[in-house]
Amino acid sequence: MSEDKIYVTEEGLKKLQDEYDNLVHVVREEVKAELAEARSLGDLSENADYDAARDKQSQVESRIAQLEQMLQPGHYEIINKKTGRSKTVSIGSTVTIRFLDTKEEGTYTIVGSTEADPLNGKLSNETALAKAILDHKVGETVDVNAKQPYSVEILKTK
Repeated sequence: MSEDKIYVTEEGLKKLQDEYDNLVHVVREEVKAELAEARSLGDLSENADYDAARDKQSQVESRIAQLEQMLQPGHYEIINKKTGRSKTVSIGSTVTIRFLDTKEEGTYTIVGSTEADPLNGKLSNETALAKAILDHKVGETVDVNAKQPYSVEILKTK
């Protein structure tokens, strides 16, 4: 995982902490039990249950390490939704834009990458669109540097 700071809402931070607690205290113990049961079946060289349990253990431990890194103090920043109340787009802002090529409008909330959910209007701050509109104001037209560049107009922000 990169050393960059992650941006997360208070709800998103709680979800990450809950996921971490569940993996450490519940799932890790379940995997240990699965491994013990698979070992008890005998020959490990041809034991598909043992291989599956080891794969699951690897995935769980990898995610635990990733969450530990993300949840270190100073490695994340809480998105304060109240700071998004200006006319300037920032992380935490909900912004309505018009795509100039299609004249369609869309409303998105700029969130950190861990909470991104484009189908539900939550746009990662790392996307080309979010990078382009961050720090711009209502009424501005912004060029988005994507594979196929396009322009948007910022209609409102809250």
